[in-house]
Amino acid sequence: MAEKELKEFTLEEVAQHNKPGDLWVVIDSKVYNLTRFKDLHPGGIAVLIDKGVAGKVATDAFYGLHRHEVLERPQYKRLQIGTIKAQKSVIFGRRIGELSQVPYAEPTWLSPGYHSPYYSDNHRQLQKAVRLFVDEVVYPDAQLREEDGKRPSQVVFDKMADVNLHAMRLGPGKHLKGRVLMGGIVKPEEFDYFHELIITQELVRCGARGYGDGMLGGQVIGLPPVLNFGSPELQARIVPDILAGKKFICLAISEAAAGSDVMGLQTTAVLSEDGKEWILNGTKKWITNGTFADYFTVGCRTDDGLTVILVECGPGVETRQIKTSYSTAAGTAYITFDNVRVPIGNTLGEVGGGIFVILSNFNHERWVMCCSSARAQRTMIEECLKWATQRKAFGKPLVSQPVIRAKIAAMIERTESVQSWLENITYQMTHMTYKQQSQKLAGPIAFLKSYSTRCAQDTARDAVQVFGGRGITKTGMGKFVEHYYRTVTFDSLLGGGK
Repeated sequence: MAEKELKEFTLEEVAQHNKPGDLWVVIDSKVYNLTRFKDLHPGGIAVLIDKGVAGKVATDAFYGLHRHEVLERPQYKRLQIGTIKAQKSVIFGRRIGELSQVPYAEPTWLSPGYHSPYYSDNHRQLQKAVRLFVDEVVYPDAQLREEDGKRPSQVVFDKMADVNLHAMRLGPGKHLKGRVLMGGIVKPEEFDYFHELIITQELVRCGARGYGDGMLGGQVIGLPPVLNFGSPELQARIVPDILAGKKFICLAISEAAAGSDVMGLQTTAVLSEDGKEWILNGTKKWITNGTFADYFTVGCRTDDGLTVILVECGPGVETRQIKTSYSTAAGTAYITFDNVRVPIGNTLGEVGGGIFVILSNFNHERWVMCCSSARAQRTMIEECLKWATQRKAFGKPLVSQPVIRAKIAAMIERTESVQSWLENITYQMTHMTYKQQSQKLAGPIAFLKSYSTRCAQDTARDAVQVFGGRGITKTGMGKFVEHYYRTVTFDSLLGGGK
């Protein structure tokens, strides 16, 4: 369908349309005919007539109350009938695939004129490609699924698999061998943890926390034990379908009586009489992606201590949805194992050596969460700076208030420090083996997770104060701030290491 041709008007011509039966307004050099829409306006016709915006430039009034995305919705876009002569739009909405022009909305390595010892031209090429992919494919689905609570759409998983994003989210390793990464931008043998950091942080920009975990957060933490400790036969059987987005896996460690207390796990696994199978009994709680998982990486108590076993969905496995503060798109589950029989070949690592499997896996999980936390905090900076400069209070922009500037400055300080510490640890990871990371980085990563998530909660609180009532409203200008404030505590709780 061809777009309608827009006419050009002068401000004098628009001014003649200032009555209920003939009502035009100008927003950012664009002319809108609100005559038929006036009775549908959420704020009522009085806002348009009594506030004196009918027939006038209403840019300040509009952006003092609404997000730019409102004008981009089809039902409102149709209301535009023209533009103002010799004027250009000065306010831009979300630019697909492009960097933000808001100060501190991007990490310094992406900011013009800044330099970094960590990132190469190849990292920059990947960032550009992933941002475009996320903006075009992931972001629209994220907004819909976060709202309706359904799991992320299969078409998104399929498109991610086409460019091997599922595989890249697991970091560097042999699982990338022979794969074409993001259309060939990165060679498998050159992929490092900074490439993974970029992917994680770009995905976080969707601003949909439940959807973000539902977008195979379970795979990111549930598949590494299979890749690092599973037998070649087990890997060959299950890994290809998981990385293709056809099958799904989750990590099942936490229990109602044992969250971060891994040694307190009560789910048991005993050998069958012939020694060929494990028989599992017990429950798991708060398991991300559990409601739609085909495989469960389960921590169990055995005669020799703790053992990690890959359980396939089947007889005796029951999952129930848990409703949390964020969307059910995450697939958070309560899982019951009732005499579940599992082949002995599904054991991950040594029998009784599960604590090493679990704790070494925590390092990567917590590091991923630090990557996410750092980027999510930056999004709050962007939201607050945009709002504080366009919102007028006491006759001048909100950002002119010293207390507002102080809050935003504190957000920037915290976020920049988290990102810098994160990049330092990531650099160490690129120069260490998996075993060395387990020995040397467990403490630093746990400290960073504690620090970054504490900073995040401070930033969430300050962002709500900047936005006022809009900061606790699920729609409108403050919707991303409200969502962040409501879900920010997940980062400090998930993955242990409070």
